[in-house]
Amino acid sequence: MNQPEIAMEHGTLTPLTPDGHAALTAELQRLTIEVRADIAERIRESQQHGEFSEDNSELDQVKTEQAFVENRIAELRSTLSHCYILEMDAISTDTVGIGALVLIEDIEFADKFEVRIVSSAEANPDRDYISAESPMGSAIYGQSKGEVVSFEAPDGPKKIKIHAIGR
Repeated sequence: MNQPEIAMEHGTLTPLTPDGHAALTAELQRLTIEVRADIAERIRESQQHGEFSEDNSELDQVKTEQAFVENRIAELRSTLSHCYILEMDAISTDTVGIGALVLIEDIEFADKFEVRIVSSAEANPDRDYISAESPMGSAIYGQSKGEVVSFEAPDGPKKIKIHAIGR
């Protein structure tokens, strides 16, 4: 089984698609400008109403949300400062790699669908952006059109066929 060689940690760079980079940048901007301001306002309101007490569950909830947001901001800043944007025209269509748009078929159900192979930093199953480190991503990584591969999915073994590799 091919394991994707993705630069992910320890001073190496994370590959991002142009869309992925834009989405992460927009998320960072939204969190730092809008969400931080909203949380700060909610904390100020609690202070003004004298709601600072040990059993103030609303304040605890806001502080937990604040910690989550600050952690996500730090994660996004780290990812964006240690990434490079893929040149989509340079992505190979001979074998599956980071950035490739792959038409695959679930052999069991004869369903065809497209997935884009991305780094884990921009994986998003709702958009069919599949991490190269996921079971499916690592199974098809490095494979060619016409190949049939098997992998262990969360709901059991799967067998898929690669019908096309695009950008």
